[in-house]
Amino acid sequence: MSRENVRVRRTRKLLREALIELIEERGFESVTVGAITERALVSRAAFYRNYRDKYHLVEQIFDDAMAELLGLVEGGSTGSRWVAFFRHLDEHHRFYLAMLGKDGSSWFAGRMRASMAEMTTVHLAPQQAGDLVPSVLGAMFVQTITWWLEHGRPLPPADIAARAATLAAAVIKTEQ
Repeated sequence: MSRENVRVRRTRKLLREALIELIEERGFESVTVGAITERALVSRAAFYRNYRDKYHLVEQIFDDAMAELLGLVEGGSTGSRWVAFFRHLDEHHRFYLAMLGKDGSSWFAGRMRASMAEMTTVHLAPQQAGDLVPSVLGAMFVQTITWWLEHGRPLPPADIAARAATLAAAVIKTEQ
């Protein structure tokens, strides 16, 4: 591993941590690139070598998280994939709570709903996949995640995954 790669990884890690801390303190809309770089103790030039703006930073965090998640959930039963998904959320709870909580980002919540809707289409009959059902399921999953995070993750990942799956099954069954 080259010294440059270590430096880039370290810079990105510091920027990501600074972003989460600032969202927790101020809310997403109040966070600026200047505040992120100041908190991370990196230069603006370093920020802009890696990201276009704060939205791009969040997008990269989300894309990395989704890639990690999809790697975790490949194979196995549907139930085990949802448990792995909620374990992932549990592991990265500060990021997801910061982005989905009351001071989070509506842009991020919309992106998350769209991703959840897309993930659910593989479990739907062809006539449901292009219907309202994926959108409802995406919104339901994001709301479930938000509730779980805002209430301090009162249920273990396996339990909240089972409850979310039960709700999803009820929506899918109602539409059939």
